Amino acid sequence: MTTTAAEKTGTDRTGTTGITTGTGTTGREKAGTDRTGSQKTVKEKTGTENTGTENTGAHTSEAVGVITGARERIDALDDRIIGLIQERMAVSAVIQDARIASGGRRVNLSREMEILGRYREALGKPGTSLAMTLLELCRGRV
Repeated sequence: MTTTAAEKTGTDRTGTTGITTGTGTTGREKAGTDRTGSQKTVKEKTGTENTGTENTGAHTSEAVGVITGARERIDALDDRIIGLIQERMAVSAVIQDARIASGGRRVNLSREMEILGRYREALGKPGTSLAMTLLELCRGRV
């Protein structure tokens, strides 16, 4: 396929494979693999080669490889964390439903304080913020 516009092929984070074309690109060619191991290529007007340093900030191909691999691992961890948060939200909804059905309140503040303390002990002050966000997500809609 020939085009004067930029062309991008590959598999995105969700596993979808496709081709994207557009105009107004800066003129570079990039090739590499995403976190699933799928080949990605970007061809643009000038045909010059990009070694990946622009995306990673690295100055050697060895560092690019290390950073790319570590980022793939972080993406996989993030996917797992998101799944666990979604599971936590579902379990929390079951607890809230049971508590409300028995005549109790939707939120148990003493339990939330335990959770805040556990996160603070494990992660320091930012752990408290993280726990607050999790609790907010898991409370559901009022």
